[in-house]
Amino acid sequence: MARKHLFAIPFLFAATAATAGCTSSSDALEAANAEADATDVPTASACPFEADESVTGTVRVAFQVLPSGDLIVKDHGILEACLPNADIAWTQYASGGDVVQAFGSDSVDIGTVGSSPTVKALSAPLDLDVQVVYVQDVIGDAEALVVKDAAIASTADLAGTTIAVPFGSTAHFSVLAAVTDAGLDPATDLTIINLAPDAILGAWKGDEIDAAYIWDPTLSEILADGTQLLSSTQAAEIGAPTFDLSVASTAFIEANPAFMEAWTKAQDWAVQLIQDSPAQAAEAIAIQMGSDAAVVEGQLAGTGYLTAAELLDGYFGGDLAPVLSDTAAFLAEQGEIDAAADDEHYAGAVYTGALESIGG
Repeated sequence: MARKHLFAIPFLFAATAATAGCTSSSDALEAANAEADATDVPTASACPFEADESVTGTVRVAFQVLPSGDLIVKDHGILEACLPNADIAWTQYASGGDVVQAFGSDSVDIGTVGSSPTVKALSAPLDLDVQVVYVQDVIGDAEALVVKDAAIASTADLAGTTIAVPFGSTAHFSVLAAVTDAGLDPATDLTIINLAPDAILGAWKGDEIDAAYIWDPTLSEILADGTQLLSSTQAAEIGAPTFDLSVASTAFIEANPAFMEAWTKAQDWAVQLIQDSPAQAAEAIAIQMGSDAAVVEGQLAGTGYLTAAELLDGYFGGDLAPVLSDTAAFLAEQGEIDAAADDEHYAGAVYTGALESIGG
């Protein structure tokens, strides 16, 4: 990679941690969302802080099925309990790329997006007016590159292979960074193809690919007969850290400060639950993921979760903006965006108001 991070990545691991990723196939989710409208309504728990009855109207929330505090908030119905006069409309998306498209068509107000898709949203040609409002997780071992041939012992050995990854995802960014760092040209030395997670599993079983960079649950399934070559922990070490971020439109943030404050309190509450009671947190996440709680609890060991105070002291205190700028520079080098904006542009896309208002 052309430029490396000149600061330590504050991986502040909690008692446990989570996964990440992002890519496309929203059409396949339409039926699932229709069914969810009727059957997957969150059951509200008691609000863990003072409810705000002043917030009204509909808020369109995009979520992904990833082990995150956001799924805990959804499962416990925290927003519904704490904002009793608001209509919280949850919609599932397959990837950060799909969420970015939803922002582009003004179909969502706030949602989960990987760091790479976020930078694409903020950069030309999209130039969307959105801001990062929270770091859901710092991706580590929960997203990884798996190879079929155990004789492939280094990233350089990937020359001539076919690697599947969801394009526009954090995994896509990580694999580009890893092979570039190993001296390979991703455009000529190997073949990188765009597949959604479920399609990756089919291609793997059909021996149509040599490797895949992906997250759970697909990651665990291909590891059954594959070998992990590297993970996003190693990608961070070579200067390419990745995150799952919460992003909101600037217009929504400015028009809804009370919602943003309550939403941020809810996310902070969820992170505290992950840190203090990982087994309980895993149970809530497992319900939303349709997974086993023990499996989810294991997944929580791969990535860092940060409280509001930790975020304000670190990433939202100045550490996140340089990461966004470096990500943009790399994506521009790879032709993934037209050009990187200046550093001030990405710094201006980090919203601290809600974190500061709750005393983070």
